[in-house]
Amino acid sequence: MLLGMALLWRFFGPLWHCVLLSHASLLDPFVIPFITRTSVTLASTLAAPLPTAIESPEAIRLANGLTVIHKALPTPVITVDVWLPAGAMAEPVGGEGMAHFLEHLIFKGTERLAPGDFDQLVEAGGGLTNAATSYDYVHYYCCAAADQLPQLLESLAELLLRAAIPEHEFERERQVVLEEIRQYEDEPDSVALSALWAAVYGTHPYGRPILGYVESLEAQSCETLRQFHCEHYRPEQMTLVIAGGIERDRAMALATQCFAASPVERNAAVLAKGQYSESQNVTAESGSASRMRTQAVPQAVKPVPPQVATDLAEGIRRHSLTLPTVEQPRLILAWPGPGIDQAEIAVGLELLSVVLCGGRLARLVQDLREQRRWVQDIDCEYSLLREGGLFTLTAWLEQESLEPVEERIHQHLQQLADCPVKPSELERAQRLLVNDFAFSLETSEQWADLLGYHHTVATLPLAFAYPQQVRQWTSQGLQELAQRYLSPAHYTAMVLLPEGASL
Repeated sequence: MLLGMALLWRFFGPLWHCVLLSHASLLDPFVIPFITRTSVTLASTLAAPLPTAIESPEAIRLANGLTVIHKALPTPVITVDVWLPAGAMAEPVGGEGMAHFLEHLIFKGTERLAPGDFDQLVEAGGGLTNAATSYDYVHYYCCAAADQLPQLLESLAELLLRAAIPEHEFERERQVVLEEIRQYEDEPDSVALSALWAAVYGTHPYGRPILGYVESLEAQSCETLRQFHCEHYRPEQMTLVIAGGIERDRAMALATQCFAASPVERNAAVLAKGQYSESQNVTAESGSASRMRTQAVPQAVKPVPPQVATDLAEGIRRHSLTLPTVEQPRLILAWPGPGIDQAEIAVGLELLSVVLCGGRLARLVQDLREQRRWVQDIDCEYSLLREGGLFTLTAWLEQESLEPVEERIHQHLQQLADCPVKPSELERAQRLLVNDFAFSLETSEQWADLLGYHHTVATLPLAFAYPQQVRQWTSQGLQELAQRYLSPAHYTAMVLLPEGASL
């Protein structure tokens, strides 16, 4: 998988992205679109020289603080993508799930736009729109014909800057999010990975679900969501990416025009109230269809998150789950790693994941699936976030194979630490990752995703340094990386079993 958004689609999705949650439905976490190629095209690509770095577009900051990134492409299609560092990491104490809940409510209109007006505008022109919430960001995007950009950009700016968060939609949408949590809890892989991340990251925000908890969602009110919106949905915190068939000057003029105004005075007044105290309550008329529960409003104070530990855990920490929806056991092993500030190390861990599980020729796939047939499948990846990452290795297998498979994994990890990776293995892993990167830049949506993510979570130039970072790794360097991060004696293990089974 690509490094960029190695955001764990963790109990769901991209290595260049993490946990994609639709405002309409809960998407399958950790499913990134796969681009299929003919064998002839793939073979010719594998034989070609590795691509060099790509020049980074310029990020321009407007007078109101909005950052605009423009990428011209030879296509009649345009993608507009607005990114904010307002994901789960920005949530106040007691407000777990607030960022994703607000993502839903953004589409419920403003004083000028009725709920559904924006979707209707996009769909009437044959376009599409959606949104995603992760730990480090939230973003809203739409893709349509280039000549629709003026109307789309104006309406999207209206939604983001002036969201009404109407009370008559609030309770209805809360029920939608609660249903997403119930759906999520029916997905055994999602539940297992969520528990694994909680075990590794503990009290850090990365250890809690992006959807939040039933209790935290039931404690939310319109006012707390309005305050969160006012604090985080401001032009100076937004990155607007416009990619596709439009020239730069026209794109900049539209961005300046549509995002020039500030949020409405009502929202500004909410923000002016400052911090909410736990003694404040919000009530609604009893019997109303949109009645909100009386509750203490959580303090809108973002806690200083605990430092993410990237050192190896002491010993092997074991956890197990039994779920009625499980048909085949899973074995998941995890090692913590560095965040985006050490992207070059994350690239190295990605290369090791390809050496171990990247296709039929990879070491663990050949040994455990193709030869011994101890597993139905096996996969590993490095999920990268701003403040840390996680190297996970997942095997689908029968219960009687748990111990021998884990032991063979130990032996392969020890081999990585004892012996440098073969040059042929290194070249294959490098070519696969760089080719994936090249294939991920074919559409305006992909370009907008790449540019917005990196400018929000990392730096823009880092997005295009990826091919060079992949090529700079040597066999000796990967050996040292395995010794430091992938110890067979220090990791967290999660076993997922069918209901009624026991270890």
